[in-house]
Amino acid sequence: MQNIRELAHKHAQYVIDLRHDFHKHPEKSMEEYRTTGAVAAELEKMGIPFRVLEPSGVIAEIKGAFPGKTIGLRADMDALSITEKTDVPFKSVNDGFMHACGHDTHTAMLLGAAKILDEIRGELHGTVRLVFQPGEEVAQGAKSVIAQKGIEGVDAMFGIHIGAQRPVGHVFMMAGASAAACDEWILKIKGRAGHGAAPEACVDASVCAAAVIMNLQTIVSREVAAMKPLVVTVGKLETGTRFNIISGEAVMTGTNRSFDFDLHHALPGMMERIIKGTCDAYRCDYELTYNMLTEVLVNDAGMTELARKAAAKITDTPECVEESTPGMGGEDFAEYTHFCPSAFANLGAGGEYPHHSDYFWVDESSFEVGSALYAQVAVDYLNQE
Repeated sequence: MQNIRELAHKHAQYVIDLRHDFHKHPEKSMEEYRTTGAVAAELEKMGIPFRVLEPSGVIAEIKGAFPGKTIGLRADMDALSITEKTDVPFKSVNDGFMHACGHDTHTAMLLGAAKILDEIRGELHGTVRLVFQPGEEVAQGAKSVIAQKGIEGVDAMFGIHIGAQRPVGHVFMMAGASAAACDEWILKIKGRAGHGAAPEACVDASVCAAAVIMNLQTIVSREVAAMKPLVVTVGKLETGTRFNIISGEAVMTGTNRSFDFDLHHALPGMMERIIKGTCDAYRCDYELTYNMLTEVLVNDAGMTELARKAAAKITDTPECVEESTPGMGGEDFAEYTHFCPSAFANLGAGGEYPHHSDYFWVDESSFEVGSALYAQVAVDYLNQE
């Protein structure tokens, strides 16, 4: 077997150039039409068969010379609705959109891995399924891939997320729950508007909303065990029209993050009980829309160990492979973990700013490690005894 890291180094500039192109043309979740076309064009050049998903996304396969299992490698493709403030020459040309989470790097690195795996397909025992997934940021992409049979017949899955502000070229992973279940909710509180000088004639939606916000925090502090991580966040509140009018309607949006399956599925009922009780007390009506976006991402122990050993082969020193810690961020790679043993890694890529920053930047030398890791995990999984 040829040295995977050497092959990754050979294709390093190819990956960087692709990343520049993807970064310059970020696209909205589930509308990654140009990116889909660009990925398809690269696969066609390599002679790798593929199919395009609806509305976006690409599934491709590299069949080894020998029969065997199938491993899926996933990269997401969508950008965020952020206006970029960096001064890089390949900054976004699409106003209001930016690759501020690094999905452009994932797509480029997986295409780099495709180059590597295509070169050594004569030594592979099985098939590599390349999953270029849309819509991770809105938690719809993995579900779309699954619905279109994108992982049908896959025996294992592996994915990578670039890690800003982490040591360049280091690989972080862990068995068990690593990313939280993520939900989104919208609450509309309905009161009765009126003159600010006559509150007795009105039903103040603002006061009710303030009470709801405070009362929801008792779910964390008084209803859930302290050893069970939970976040209930109200991220946005809109209420009122002007200084002397009592608000007749308040709308708030928020997110919940949890690591326990039973708690995750109990949260909508817990919220509804508190909201109803509070709104009744303040004489308001309400409408709650609750969307369960992703489940907890649970890494399979065996698959994680295989990926950890693969990482040790392609990183610069043994110290570059580190144990990660759970995070409250959501990741729709979790959807794949229900179907087959799966593992998800974080690739350190330096940079001064965090993910989702309008100044987001990563060290491009990390991409070589990412492409090599994708390929090495696939090789080790397929060619294991």
